[in-house]
Amino acid sequence: MKGTLGRSEIEVSAIGMGCWAIGGEFGPGTQPWGWGKVDDSQSVAAIHAALDLGVTFFDTADVYGCGHSERILGQALKGRREQVVIATKFGHQFDEASKQVLETNSSSEYIRAACDASLKRLQADYIDLYQLHFGLDDLGEVPRVRDTLEALVAEGKIRAYGWSTDDPARAAIFALGEHCVAIQHQQNIFEDNAALLELCEGQNLSSINRGPLGMGILTGKFSSGAALETSDIRHASPEWMAYFKDGKPNPEWLSKLESIRDILCMGGRTLAQGALAWLLARSSNTLPIPGFRTVKQVQENAGVLEQGPLTRPQMQDITGVLRAG
Repeated sequence: MKGTLGRSEIEVSAIGMGCWAIGGEFGPGTQPWGWGKVDDSQSVAAIHAALDLGVTFFDTADVYGCGHSERILGQALKGRREQVVIATKFGHQFDEASKQVLETNSSSEYIRAACDASLKRLQADYIDLYQLHFGLDDLGEVPRVRDTLEALVAEGKIRAYGWSTDDPARAAIFALGEHCVAIQHQQNIFEDNAALLELCEGQNLSSINRGPLGMGILTGKFSSGAALETSDIRHASPEWMAYFKDGKPNPEWLSKLESIRDILCMGGRTLAQGALAWLLARSSNTLPIPGFRTVKQVQENAGVLEQGPLTRPQMQDITGVLRAG
């Protein structure tokens, strides 16, 4: 299963791999923004497994592990750059040595410096998709940011750009740019952003779906009392995180998942594969990016490429069950 990245001619696999978790530990102060400790050799093996299974789209950010995720991705893709599409993000300043996240910055000078730093860490001559990674409260700044990104396209440093935002108004302003091809936003069975999907479909943008597995909830591996590492962002449970409460899986989400388990697992799918198949059926513009840390996780997630999207009757059954609940 393949498609193009929005209105560009960049060909991508139907799902990608999200590289947040392979960045390791980082964050502002003592607050964890990572997913706990990582094994870099395991991360590289997982990336290679994804390539072998037909995944060609990898999404990361310079701030993941304060540069570490980009470095590992660059290491794993060395010699195979032309086979893949690399997406990364900018906007969070950080100290790579201490793994501390600092302030946000969207100045033209910083964007250019961040782009050069990402290229170096990725061992790449260009970035396929370069994405703004924070909300940018002053919308008057958006045209300048967009113009800076257009200049980077003209210089050959990036091929296209997008914005990681859940706000349709912000996305619509960015979409006015000629080389804006994607909006990354929260999207899964239980968090359906219909307005952003409508915008992406209308503007022919890729809807890059972060949180497609609800940060692990939709894999079915968590019980109501499951405990997490203290260095895992899910243990800290930020306010925006609906999937976990007080460091434990949200029982409301677990109950919802149980109610549609049988539908998602039809045809021998795992729960994770069913959740990804729902996204593929939700819109022809969706591009889910499930996270990973192991070869086994990659193999399971990539299985949806052979299985394809859920059927229309299955989608209707899920809608009916959730509404009734």
